[in-house]
Amino acid sequence: MWHGDAPVLITCEHASNELPEDYAWSEADERLRDMHWAIDHGAAELSRELARSLKTSAVLAGFTRLLVDPNREPGSPTMFRTHCDGIAVDLNRELDEAERERRLTRYYQPYHDAIDAEIARRPRRLVFAVHSFTPEYEGEPRQVKMGVLFDHWEAPGRWLAERLARDLPFDVALNEPWSGANGLMYSAHSHADRHGALALEIEVRQDLLVDPGFRAELLPVLTAALEELVA
Repeated sequence: MWHGDAPVLITCEHASNELPEDYAWSEADERLRDMHWAIDHGAAELSRELARSLKTSAVLAGFTRLLVDPNREPGSPTMFRTHCDGIAVDLNRELDEAERERRLTRYYQPYHDAIDAEIARRPRRLVFAVHSFTPEYEGEPRQVKMGVLFDHWEAPGRWLAERLARDLPFDVALNEPWSGANGLMYSAHSHADRHGALALEIEVRQDLLVDPGFRAELLPVLTAALEELVA
């Protein structure tokens, strides 16, 4: 977590591919460790850089989403993902209720408690989630480079996408490559709703976001847009 007092809180639900010491990657699951199933590549780096640039706070998950996905609502069928690319995930094979509750109690809930505590410490006008997506999906190249996701905050979402596109050499899509209206920005949305704030999410294509040069160009544009949005 990074600390600061600007009216934006950065969250990064898929920042890590780490497993806690009580767990280990099986030989079969090793293939997943550095794939998008385990981590959003580049998202942690942008989250930290953006927090420093905005002089604000960021809350980053320190565990892989394959252990338990903090961007899913309780009861979601993909909170404990059983298959990736059609192949069973050993880590989540035949989980019993006790193990599910253990992961929720030790990892999922503390992450969300940290977000609530940060907002309680300093009320925010915007909860802003940072994610990334693969340049290819199910064999098809993705032309989208960046998307702004929203649920019921359509007007601020459209404004941010247009504002970013003004200073970037490409279009910024709305609710792409996923829709924020389908529960896929649960974390930011749920915390913002509870605290009377806006909730938006940015999705950046991973091949771009892992490039420090690209992030160096994006950072001042994104910083200025978010500062204007919450002014």
